[in-house]
Formats: sequence, C-alpha cells, structure tokens
Amino acid sequence: MTSPDTADAPTLLDLAVGALGGGRREGQHQMAEAVAESMDSGRHLLVQAGTGTGKSLAYLVPAVRHAVEDGKRVVVSTATLALQRQVVTRDLPLVAETVGPKLPRAPKVALLKGWHNYLCRHKVTGGYPTEGATLFDLPADPGPGEGAGAEQHPAPSGPRGRRADDAATLADHVRRLHAWADETDTGDRDDLVPGVPDRAWRQVSVTALECLGQRCPLLAECFPERARATAREADVVVTNHAMLGIAVSGNPGVLPEHDAVVVDEAHELAERVTAAATVDLSLTVVEHAARLARRHGGTETEALDAASQRLGSLLATAPAERFPLGLPDDLRAAVAAVRDAARELLTRLKPQGGAKGQEAPDAGMKMAQSAVLQLFEVAERMAAEDTTADVLWCSRPPENAPWAGDGVTRLHAAPLAVAGLIRTHLLGEATGVFTSATLTLGGTFDPLARSLGLAGSGGTDETADWTGLDVGSPFDYPRQGILYVARHLPAPGREPTTDAQLDEIAGLIEAAGGRTLGLFSSRRAALAAAEAMRERLDVPVLCQGDDQLPTLVRAFADDPATCLFGTLSLWQGVDVPGPSCQLVLVDRIPFPRPDDPVKAARARSVEQAGGNGFMQVSATHAALLLAQGAGRLVRTGDDRGVVAVLDPRLATARYGSFLTRSMPDFWPTTDGELVRAALRRLDT
Repeated sequence: MTSPDTADAPTLLDLAVGALGGGRREGQHQMAEAVAESMDSGRHLLVQAGTGTGKSLAYLVPAVRHAVEDGKRVVVSTATLALQRQVVTRDLPLVAETVGPKLPRAPKVALLKGWHNYLCRHKVTGGYPTEGATLFDLPADPGPGEGAGAEQHPAPSGPRGRRADDAATLADHVRRLHAWADETDTGDRDDLVPGVPDRAWRQVSVTALECLGQRCPLLAECFPERARATAREADVVVTNHAMLGIAVSGNPGVLPEHDAVVVDEAHELAERVTAAATVDLSLTVVEHAARLARRHGGTETEALDAASQRLGSLLATAPAERFPLGLPDDLRAAVAAVRDAARELLTRLKPQGGAKGQEAPDAGMKMAQSAVLQLFEVAERMAAEDTTADVLWCSRPPENAPWAGDGVTRLHAAPLAVAGLIRTHLLGEATGVFTSATLTLGGTFDPLARSLGLAGSGGTDETADWTGLDVGSPFDYPRQGILYVARHLPAPGREPTTDAQLDEIAGLIEAAGGRTLGLFSSRRAALAAAEAMRERLDVPVLCQGDDQLPTLVRAFADDPATCLFGTLSLWQGVDVPGPSCQLVLVDRIPFPRPDDPVKAARARSVEQAGGNGFMQVSATHAALLLAQGAGRLVRTGDDRGVVAVLDPRLATARYGSFLTRSMPDFWPTTDGELVRAALRRLDT
C-alpha cells in the first residue's frame, strides 16, 4: 500500500501537466484517481477516456507512483509503435523528471520488444549460416532459381536485370546494417532511421527459438538479453500488444514479473491475442523445415519428405472453407504423418552428449531444431483428436498473388475464444487497467469486459471483479459534429458501390470542398469510389495503395482540398486535426465478412450456448470499428464536421441504436440538404 507521506496521484499529475504548460482536465484527474485505486486495491479497471483526455499521463503517473513507492513493477502495453515511442521518449521522461523528486527514488524505466526486433551480434559476425547464396557473392545476373531468397519464392516476372538490382539493393541494406551494428547501443530496429525492409532485417536478427541462449559466444553483448535484464530491474516496463499476445498464448516468461498491467488501446487486445495464437501449415513450411534439417542438422528427412508429398497432394484439392468438426479424415491423417515425422526428426536433431564447453555452439543446428519444433507443435495442434478449442480452416491466396508458389494453400488454426487465455495468463497474478477512447459498446462496458475474461457486470453485479469508468471527453461532440445517416439510400448489396451511393458521395465532397476521409468496407469499394470521384470532381482523390500509408496521410493533411479513401488501416490511428478532415464518409456498417472463419465460429458458439451470436460477435465488431472510424473527425476542441454513414440500416435496423450508442455523441440527422449546407458553411 502506498505510503501516506507520498503525494496522491492527482497532485503528482498536476506537476506533470504543469510542466507541459497545460491546465487541469477533470476527466484526466478522475482517471488518475481510479487507476491509483485499482492498483492499490487489486480490482481490475476499464476506463474509457475520450480523445483529448490526456490518458497517457493519467495512467503513467499512478503507475510510476505505485511501482516506486510499493516496489511493485508495472507493465504498460501500447497497440502501436508510434504510441510506444511517445510513451518512452516523451511521456515517461516527463513523469520521471517531474514526479520523481516527490518519490523515495527516481523511477527506472525499460522498453521491451520481441526477440526479432533486436539485431543479433552473433549473426552479424557470421555465427549463423545463410540460406542459399549469400548477398555478397550473388552474381550480377542470376539465372532462374538463383539469388537471395530464391528457395522461398520463384523469381518475379520481368527482366533478370531487375532481380539483380533488387538483390544489389538488398545487399546495400545489409551492408548498412553491419555498419550500424558497430554504432548502436540498443540494437533496436526502431532506432535505425531510415529503416530497412523485412527481408534485409532477417539477415541480422533471429527469433527467440533460434537464439543460442547461454551457449552464445557473444552473450555479454546480446541486445535482447540486455533489454530483458534491464526490464527485470525496472519499475515500469513499456511493451506492446504483440508481446502481450505471446505471453497470453502460454509464454508468460516473455514478461518480467509484475504486479499490474496497463493496456492502452485495450479495444485491440483480444484481436492481437487471437493473431498471436493463430498458426498455419503449408507445403512451404514443411519443406523449409526439412531443408534446414538436411543442411544444418546433417540428417536425412525421408519420412518428412514423404509426409510432405502426401500433404501437398491433398492441399492442392482441399476446399477453401472452415472445418467445424475438425480436419477431414484424410487431411488429418496427412497432418498427423507430418507431426510424427517431425517428432522423430527432433529426436535425431538433439545435440550429442559431451564435455561442457568443448564444442562450439552450432547455430545451424539451432535453426534446424527451431523450424522442426515449430512444425511439430503446429501439426500436433491441428491433428489432435479434440480440436473444439480451435477454429480450423483452409485458405488459398488470390489468383493474382505476386508469389504463386508461396504456399498455394494453407491450413490455419486460431483459438475459438481468448477470454480465458487473457484471464489466466495475463490477469492471473496481476491487476489489469484497460483504457481506450472506445471501450463502451452499445453504451456498456460488458462486451469488452467479456472479451477480456472479466466476470459479471462492473459496478452492478456482486460477482464482478472489475469497475467500469467513463471519464468522458473534453470535446463537445453535439456542437462539434453531425452524424448523418443517408436513410434514403438503398441498403448495401453485393456490389462495391451503387450509382445512388456515388451520387451521394460526390454531393457531400463537393459541399465540403474536398476535406474528406473515406472509410470503406473493402478495397474494391474504395477503388471504385476513388475512380468515380476523380472523373466527377475537381479535387485530388488519393486511395490507399497509391503510395505508403504515412505518405498518403501526410499529403491529405497538408492540402485541405484533398480526399483520402481507404480500408481498415484508415479506420484506426489516423490523426488529422484541423480543416483537412471535415467529412468522414463510411460506405456501410463494417460487419465482419460472412466468410470470416473465426468470427463465424465464435458467433455459432455463442448461439449454441443460448446467446445472440449476431449481437455478441458481428454487431460488437461493427460497433467498435464505427466508434473508431467516427473518432477520426474531432481531434481537437476546434474541429468541426460531419460523419456521413451511407448505410440506411444504421437508422432503420433494430441493432442501429446499439451501434449509434457506441459512437461519439454527435448531433444526429437524416436530412442530406441540411448536412450539405453545413459543409458548405464550413468550407467558406
């Protein structure tokens, strides 16, 4: 329990805010008090803090106070690298400087990422074998099947000289990385500016399974080991949702021991955990493991090769669908054969006994063991007798995929539910503080609480072990924004866009003078709308895919006449305050695709338990995205504009009120002429 001699969290918060030249925000103070109470009492907290609340300081100040005063480590997780960087480079140093003198000692802070985010010194110095031809002995004009990465993908179409140019560029990136290895103090990929492509980074990094660990001759210089040692001594450890996903998937050792965990952008956690716990199996994966076993393990792979051929022939004709009763018998038998062959191969890849320290560590053998072990674990999971805890399905890449040979067909396994995993592996011994601008869906915290494994209904149910708090927003949404539902339009169908919808879009953009962020449910719809608007209107229209997303967002922000259309990446995280974004268009309610195997399986599971699968899965998914998308409009107290939803079901369907209650409290209307007049006034 925090000492009574220590200033309370709101008082310390005032010091930090004052150092920024800011003033008191009531919602920020409410949140800081609630976070402090949660950490002291051990009761989980869900706190919704609207844009502009200043939630980072509201949780960092009590977290630092709790960690230093009580000696109990706090883990802080962010959803994006940008927010992680803000917390580590700006917010936490500010808190340490302003709050630290009021605490018994200065706080110690650490940053922790996944193993592959750090450069491996042993690999840079040649301690690991390369896959195929090295980048530095690549011929200027490689023949078919040669060159870096040729074993992973067939050469792309086009002249051979282009392949040589690509390889030369890759070699330049790797040479730069080798030079940087002698300069960096952290080995953290994000500290390398400008960055390098993933393919180049893989030449200087390893996964946790590939690491030699205590047998590495350069252990004393190991960047990821150094980061973990620092984290074990820190008061506050900043990480990301991907790391939480690994921990929740059954690898709790990736995080240092901690008393509390603060999850920012907590609405994304369940999906990140699902992604971390999802695995796939393809012919490419099996062949890759066998190749490493032969090349670096010095062993034959006849059994695995035979199992691979059988699996490949079945995958070639397997239907691209979900398997609600587990894999079909013939496919399960083929996967089981891969599992058995991988198990036998693992036995032969075990290092032989000998005097400790007499043999140099074999990095190639470690790579082979890692690949075969991962293959075994995935195949064992898919071929299990009872797969009811997983969703199994088969997928094929689009016919126009650039790499036709990259696993033509894949089997996937994803957890049917992650609430239990989060409850057990993240909250079993720690207090959870979950925060976001969008935690209430349909006006209640319950849907998000269920996805996090929390019990009961916070604040109203005696069995609840959590509290929900909405501290509001400093923005006056009814005065700053309009929610327009185009009720007169026909309900969306299978076509990406309709003539009526395009007419509506053109009229709204013309009235706004550009200034439009278009959020579409599919890439086809975004492209169709962009092409139509370029023909009809005299304003620049950018579309996701025209360039790198940060470049497009910058161009959109710099020119108020510009429009930017796109899909899921634009629904969350785009922050463009001011006159460049005064109209946010939503083409249709963003329900999950009907063929989404995980969402479909989860909805079916809810229905079998007597619940409403549509509301708990599809409507909840749509509500979250609508809340995030609508949140792109008002980013400061001076912003004004319109969120226009071109799907009449938001006004006519029974579930419409659930969705609108999840969005900011904008002034609602279905009057298109009124909205266009308002946009014209804003434009002038």
